[in-house]
Amino acid sequence: MSLRISISLAALAALSACAEPAPETAPFAPRYEGVETRLLDGDLVNFFVAMRGARGSEDVENYADCAAAQYALIRGYGFARHLRTNVSEEGGLWRGDAVYTISAALPRGLKTIDAEVVASACAENGIPMV
Repeated sequence: MSLRISISLAALAALSACAEPAPETAPFAPRYEGVETRLLDGDLVNFFVAMRGARGSEDVENYADCAAAQYALIRGYGFARHLRTNVSEEGGLWRGDAVYTISAALPRGLKTIDAEVVASACAENGIPMV
């Protein structure tokens, strides 16, 4: 290998080290675009949420949990059970389509929500509810 090629390779290596992307430093600043609620059956509720600035699907799911918690409280229930959430993103707008059951007693299942606890956490974190 000639000296000229060695210097060029070293220069390329040095330049590529400078081109590494900087870590994300922008603060999390979501814009909550609203909640639409549809009662599917007596205790089965569908929530449609929309937001911008989500870091990923977990932020959208948290927004839906907040809506479900507040809805349960409004209806005089203390609990909700998450059944499913579908999340999509297009052009920076994140949408969630989530279904929950609401109940007065702690429901069976792994994804249960204590409505008072979740609603309190949502208020503390600035996540709007129904």
